[in-house]
Amino acid sequence: MQRSFYHFMMKYRGMHKHAEERKFADWLFQDHSFPKHSSTYDEISQYLEWNSPFPSALSLFDRLWSVYEAEELEG
Repeated sequence: MQRSFYHFMMKYRGMHKHAEERKFADWLFQDHSFPKHSSTYDEISQYLEWNSPFPSALSLFDRLWSVYEAEELEG
């Protein structure tokens, strides 16, 4: 069973390296409206288009989505 994107991102919380990823994961954790059970690119991307926490969040999401796909959806 695959993890949601949110659960995939929780591995970045509290990391000393990957500062931008950590910042994004911390924001996801604190945002109670984020679709935490979703594993759908379109749903999460649309949410972030309206609720982006910082300017580079959408490009960071695209990069992390590729890692998520490789580890969770294809693996």
